[in-house]
Amino acid sequence: MNAPLPEHIRRALETVTLDDKYSLDYGRAFMSGVQALVKLPMLQRLRDKQVGKNTAGFISGYRGSPLGGYDQALWKASKFLKGQNIVFQPGVNEELAATALWGTQQMGFAPAGTNKFDGVFGIWYGKGPGVDRCSDVFKHANMAGTTAWGGVIAVAGDDHISKSSTAAHQSDHIFKACGTPVFFPADVQEILDLGIHAFAMSRFSGVWSGMKTIQEIVESSATAMIDPERVDIVIPTDFEMPPGGLHIRWPDHALEQEARLMHYKWYAALAYIRANRLNHNVIEGPNDRFGIMASGKAYNDTRQALIDLGLDDATCRQLGIRLHKVGVVWPLEAQLTREFATGLQEILVVEEKRQVIEYQLKEELYNWRSDVRPNVVGKFDEGASSTDDGYSGGEWSMPNPTSHTLLRANADLNPALIAKAIAARLKKTGLLAAAGADMAARIDAQLAILEAKERAMVVQQASTSVADATRQPWFCSGCPHNTSTVVPEGSRAMAGIGCHFMATWMDRSTIGFTQMGGEGVPWVGQQPFTTDQHIFANLGDGTYFHSGLLAIRQSIAAGVNITYKILYNDAVAMTGGQTVGERPEGHSVLQIAESLHAEGTKKVVIVTDEPEKYEGVSIPGDHVQVKHRDLLDDIQREFRAMAGTTAIIYDQTCATEKRRRRKRGTMVDPAVRVVINDLVCEGCGDCSVQSNCLSVEPLETEFGRKRTINQSSCNKDMSCLKGFCPSFVTVEGGQLKKKGKNKAATPAEFGLLAEPAIPSLAGGKVWGVVVAGVGGTGVITIGQLLGMAAHIEAKGIVTQDAAGLAQKGGATWSHVLIGDTQDDIRTTRVGTAAADLILACDPLVTINAETMARMREGRTHVALNSHSAPTAAFVRNANWQNPEDACAAEIARAVGIDGLGAFDADAAATALMGDTIYVNPMILGYAWQKGWVPLAHESLMRAIELNAVAIENNKTAFEWGRQAAVRPDELQKRVRPGQVIEFKKRETVEALVARRAEFLTGYQNAAYAEEYKAFVGRVQQVESAVGKSTGLAETVARYLFKLMAYKDEYEVARLHTDRTFLDRVEGMFEGDYKLNYHLAPPLLAKKNTKGQLQKQKFGPWMLTGFRFLAKLKGLRGTALDVFGRTEERKTERALIGEYRASIEEVLKGLRADNHALALEIASLPEQIRGYGHVKERNLAAARTRWTELMGKWRNPQAQRAAA
Repeated sequence: MNAPLPEHIRRALETVTLDDKYSLDYGRAFMSGVQALVKLPMLQRLRDKQVGKNTAGFISGYRGSPLGGYDQALWKASKFLKGQNIVFQPGVNEELAATALWGTQQMGFAPAGTNKFDGVFGIWYGKGPGVDRCSDVFKHANMAGTTAWGGVIAVAGDDHISKSSTAAHQSDHIFKACGTPVFFPADVQEILDLGIHAFAMSRFSGVWSGMKTIQEIVESSATAMIDPERVDIVIPTDFEMPPGGLHIRWPDHALEQEARLMHYKWYAALAYIRANRLNHNVIEGPNDRFGIMASGKAYNDTRQALIDLGLDDATCRQLGIRLHKVGVVWPLEAQLTREFATGLQEILVVEEKRQVIEYQLKEELYNWRSDVRPNVVGKFDEGASSTDDGYSGGEWSMPNPTSHTLLRANADLNPALIAKAIAARLKKTGLLAAAGADMAARIDAQLAILEAKERAMVVQQASTSVADATRQPWFCSGCPHNTSTVVPEGSRAMAGIGCHFMATWMDRSTIGFTQMGGEGVPWVGQQPFTTDQHIFANLGDGTYFHSGLLAIRQSIAAGVNITYKILYNDAVAMTGGQTVGERPEGHSVLQIAESLHAEGTKKVVIVTDEPEKYEGVSIPGDHVQVKHRDLLDDIQREFRAMAGTTAIIYDQTCATEKRRRRKRGTMVDPAVRVVINDLVCEGCGDCSVQSNCLSVEPLETEFGRKRTINQSSCNKDMSCLKGFCPSFVTVEGGQLKKKGKNKAATPAEFGLLAEPAIPSLAGGKVWGVVVAGVGGTGVITIGQLLGMAAHIEAKGIVTQDAAGLAQKGGATWSHVLIGDTQDDIRTTRVGTAAADLILACDPLVTINAETMARMREGRTHVALNSHSAPTAAFVRNANWQNPEDACAAEIARAVGIDGLGAFDADAAATALMGDTIYVNPMILGYAWQKGWVPLAHESLMRAIELNAVAIENNKTAFEWGRQAAVRPDELQKRVRPGQVIEFKKRETVEALVARRAEFLTGYQNAAYAEEYKAFVGRVQQVESAVGKSTGLAETVARYLFKLMAYKDEYEVARLHTDRTFLDRVEGMFEGDYKLNYHLAPPLLAKKNTKGQLQKQKFGPWMLTGFRFLAKLKGLRGTALDVFGRTEERKTERALIGEYRASIEEVLKGLRADNHALALEIASLPEQIRGYGHVKERNLAAARTRWTELMGKWRNPQAQRAAA
């Protein structure tokens, strides 16, 4: 039993709110790095007010991961910002936003009496590529200067590992080229603290301040102290201001600006860094010989690496290790650096990406005497052996120093890499040997853990059982891009920036891409030199408004043959669904059409899933037409034959945005659902081909793999109906049955549970949790719940989330670190072999190297959802096998059987809660009950309440998870009533045949069924005679049945009237609904331009028609069978005879040594799936294989000779 909650936690349970981070002027608040950037200007305004200045703030920029959610956070905080005179105006693009910020400082020479405020301070924001494109503005604005009570911070969001970008990027060097000092905060608190310094420096020195943020910092959350007086600013006394000062003025000649920047402003900034000791020693002692310099995330990772090596602060002092934290990475202040370097034998510079600090350090030390100048290493070790005088020349003395890499410049660093580098240098310098054998042994033991984990990872990654266990990001269910990015056969497309970039790894001939705003323009440089006459280019609506229109203008000017597909999904989906056009009313399809017409586009067509919404609407231009999306292929074929630049505006709202709006009640949720009659379904996968949709999932049945619709994730795009198959039924009206409160089971029915013992965090222990799951299912929410609960308990907390592209159905993680105090936590991510708990919401993401690297047997507990939703691989491969069981086995090997707890949370969430969205809180409840979460039940429940989304359902899901941990068998009975857990005996051939014979009797008659039974019996007899088991007989039983039960019109009618299917629909839906059938009767259906039959909708009356038609099955194959005269039906009847003839031939020559080949021949009908042209295509492929296999059977000697 746990002790009663302390009073301060009880008080926090009552008083903590989500608004604390914005509403408090003083106190603790749980916030993300992005939210700290929202709070920062409010703090600056308060500080100004305290000294009697009436200032205002201005924020502008352009979203992009890891700052993708900054604009949304600003909008949510609008009432707090407004109260502090802070204006947020998003930019059309980064460059124009930066120009607007320059304008705020130009108020320094505004006409007298026109300024409403004493000054306007500003924040610009953008991801790394946005910094690149702003360099011209930054240079101009930085040389022009700031005002005394203004100041500007340019916040860069860098993506060091290209997690959600087309290229990895690093803004330090661009900022340096623009002459802008670069602050690099290491945590959420430092975004506030260094942010205040950045404003102060900008005001003092007249330069813009750059602030570098990366995902691990800005997308992390922690408890921060809000206090306007927390930062004590020291104004330098050792810097002599020039006449006229350093601020903006008019007139101001370019060369005068340059001279002021180079002779004074940079040195004023350095004086500020020096006076405020923004770079400082964190660990130091009187006998230090080995120095480490680090900044930002690399500093956090270095602290963690030292702890991983067993080197706490006291041990570092004992060893002679000095640690220097750099808050401003450029320019590197020389006097502080000199203080740090004095007395050291060697300095290791730890920084991610290309060298910034290292090169400045070497420059500053260059003229020191050789007897006092320390050796400097960073990206490389010394390289060639040093000569007697210690000179080696470093990496520049080698033609290719890559083999001497110490801390890589590519990708990122982690504590394990840094730990190995520190250990290597301590050994090389002799410091470790001097410290004694015990110290060396302790460090070696820690390194052994890391190296053992690396070896285990190599073995695990080589495992064939989980080779396909990847979860690639994909378009959301019902995403417009599933349809819009398809191109006609023989054409190709270029990718653009946005979610639709994912088309590059799908089967849609999309090759190559550009930077944002350059879409399609590479074709200008290609067309003169290629025989290709035309290309398509994808261009998102957000990019179009940002700068994409200029790309279209360039293509028109060059006269190239190109079709732009402007993918108008009514939201900037990649970064959270912001409105297109940076204004409340957005930017409409009609405005885009008008612009394209005015630019000189040859022809424009609007393609939409709702053409009716354009009825009666005046469409600008004399050649803009509106067409249904079903005609997209025809339109594209027409456009690719036209000369010049054409455009298709594909108008369909983002599926995720639709779901959000429907939940909020701002968009109509159509009362239509799709269900599949699995008995009619052939498992051909054409519905997946047509829809590219993840909600079309495999369903394993008695008669093989079929398809089903995941009703939890379906967004009602309906494009799966285009699959050429009569198994699709739409349920119109009514709704999915909800779990009625009075009918549904409750966890309390199972009885109360004892509270588990909560893990202790005494002695500086940090509890590492990794939440591993599928993007878009609430992984980040679980991280935030844990974070808020820890904050309520006044524990130390850091959470770090991965958003962006990974959120689109790909693997995503949330790292959570919980300590007794905030100072116990050194980094933002769980280290190698350092996880105490993995909340494994998906087995495939858990088997990913990113998750497995955190596990360590004896330390790590895994709470595993044993069910894995199908991956995108199933969309392309109808035979894809779910590796969930192999994943569970691999996880058990990694943590040991005692460290693993598993249950099917998907099945439990569906059966008990009616929706798989509750899987993650169930897993959390399971882990908590196991005693694997160091937080109190009360604080977790309060965190769920504060999240304010489906509060009661999430609490109930948590409690069901607790029950699953203690009473798995009872829960299993509730989830799958009547299903006994036992080892399933292998089914006999007799049972398999009996069921199919019964089916064939219903299909045709008893004589037809007897014919089937007799043939399988003969196969069984011959197989037994050659000493083999029943493999061939089973295979023939399955596939002869498949051919004999071919689905003609009579059979489809019979199966649709089958009570099994109708009862299933009745069990799923409630209310007043009707069934519609989607069919292509050969005698009635129209054909498309490819000559393929087109499906059409038939209402509930069709069920009566089906009942009538089903009774006519006796006509099948007779002279009166009107349907049997088609080529398809003749082929199906002939196939039965062909297959039997092949099997007869196989039986005559069957031996033990060719039994495997016989099985392969007997399985051939598995490939013959589908209806109409789909079946025809599959049959052609099967016939080729059939001929090949029969050739092998007839001439085994030739086969052996060839081998």
